[in-house]
Amino acid sequence: MRRAGLGEGPPGNYVASGYSVYEEENEHLQEGLRAKVSALKSLSIDIGTEVKYQNKMLDDMDTDFDSTGGLLGATIGRVKQLSRGSQTKLLCYMLLFCLFVFFVLYWFIKLR
Repeated sequence: MRRAGLGEGPPGNYVASGYSVYEEENEHLQEGLRAKVSALKSLSIDIGTEVKYQNKMLDDMDTDFDSTGGLLGATIGRVKQLSRGSQTKLLCYMLLFCLFVFFVLYWFIKLR
């Protein structure tokens, strides 16, 4: 009985040692697959690093927004305090200042 793979089959498919052309092709494809897997691995590591960086940036932005909210809350509190009291003089000054800023902006936009 003869063993398969040692010279049988179509000519040119087998080498004298029994090493198949298909095995060579498989090894070549395996090397290509290894290269693709290593590229995917490095890409996933880069994506993970970028996600961590973006999360850190978002946390920093949340802190900035929280401090801005505190500033706005304090300002609104002062405005409420002005509206509750009988400090009509301060309220009048604030209204005049707002009108002045409005007219300056209007004039500036009109000149453009």
